[in-house]
Amino acid sequence: MIKTSVALCTYNGEKYIRGQIDSILDQSLKVDEIVVCDDGSTDKTLSILAEYENRFPDIFKIHINEKNLRSVKNFEKAISLCSGEIIFLSDQDDIWESEKVKFFNDFFDTNPSIDVLCSNGFIIDENNIQKSHYTVWDVPTFLRESKKEIDYFKIFAIIGNFATGASMAIRRSFVNKIIPFPTVEGLHHDEWIALVSAEQKKFAFINDKLISYRIHSAQQVGGISYSKDDASKEKLMSRFDHDKAPKTFRDFKIKLRTLNDKERKFSAYLENDPNENVNKFLKEVQHEKSALYQKLRSEHFILFLFFKYFYR
Repeated sequence: MIKTSVALCTYNGEKYIRGQIDSILDQSLKVDEIVVCDDGSTDKTLSILAEYENRFPDIFKIHINEKNLRSVKNFEKAISLCSGEIIFLSDQDDIWESEKVKFFNDFFDTNPSIDVLCSNGFIIDENNIQKSHYTVWDVPTFLRESKKEIDYFKIFAIIGNFATGASMAIRRSFVNKIIPFPTVEGLHHDEWIALVSAEQKKFAFINDKLISYRIHSAQQVGGISYSKDDASKEKLMSRFDHDKAPKTFRDFKIKLRTLNDKERKFSAYLENDPNENVNKFLKEVQHEKSALYQKLRSEHFILFLFFKYFYR
């Protein structure tokens, strides 16, 4: 039987932490350990964690950081402390479907070439009410429905990330490929894991909805859900279709802004670490940016001059 770990990061999570932990404990296929790294909570989070540790001493391993590490480095620490063959990342405020661990373990078992797996999920509000929204996790399905090619690496490198850490699990054997996480502003740990694994063709995404992702006022990262209408669906498809050529001024502006941001992140990383993976990420971005400027020059010369001088 594959040993499983959960890397759970907490920080002032008293409002929702019981629901998340209970959903992890209630899995049809039980997890072997829950490694908690608390980042200096000042509410009742630590006392709640202590209750669970007393009830399940063989499962819970609680670590309290001496100083606040913030989300990226806290997850790095939690993952590094896990001993399971499969490591599930967990936020403190979501809820897992009872079959999540089984689904993931079965997938990893039948797909030995995959080291990182993400799933679709539901959206819930502060009162556990499920919302009927489209999400960035619907993108692969939308693209397949439209017979579009899905190149995960190209999407993550030149457009954006929909591989949310809350829905992610990784093989322990892959950890040394992703740690240490970058400390570049705006480059989150889940985006980094997705980039590295997708470039190596070790990433997969399943459409099964296996978490309920909570939207609330105190969360660090949001912006994943959209109204369930044709306009939102078209917006998501347009944004993540890496082969779609820009046509309007706004299209070019958005694409160049995205590429410039990606170039900034990867260049900032390389200033301190000549990482081979990041060089590949940067080259992908620069190749896309060069192709975009060539298109502008040949088809929209006035726009080319504008973007050349104002969007570099």
